[in-house]
Amino acid sequence: MGVSIRVLIVVTMAICLASVANAAQGTATFYTPPYVPSSCYGYQDNGVMIAAASDAIWANRAACGRMYRVKCIGGTNQGVPQPCKGTSVVVKIVDYCPPGCQGTIDLSKEAFSIIANPDAGKIKIEYTQ
Repeated sequence: MGVSIRVLIVVTMAICLASVANAAQGTATFYTPPYVPSSCYGYQDNGVMIAAASDAIWANRAACGRMYRVKCIGGTNQGVPQPCKGTSVVVKIVDYCPPGCQGTIDLSKEAFSIIANPDAGKIKIEYTQ
């Protein structure tokens, strides 16, 4: 194998490891329509691949418009011990989940359903911006 191919393989592996290392962990819940008005965009419709940010990532509205890749990594209750579907979803922060919010990120029901069984209600997640 040539030196340039070895370098390319090493660089690719480093990038993959860096993206995994930068993933934060938290929890996700979901909310249901209507999704407007929202704290960030008022009555503007942003579709259904959206989420509300808890104080952990809200940063006084700085989270508005940020895109997060969210992946289920486990359950939080015994009712649905293995809720994860093995997929990830990209959501846009459009709203605020006020104090008392049960998750780091409150996903739309549609987004939550892509990564986990909604019967779980709350899941453990990894998320990256």
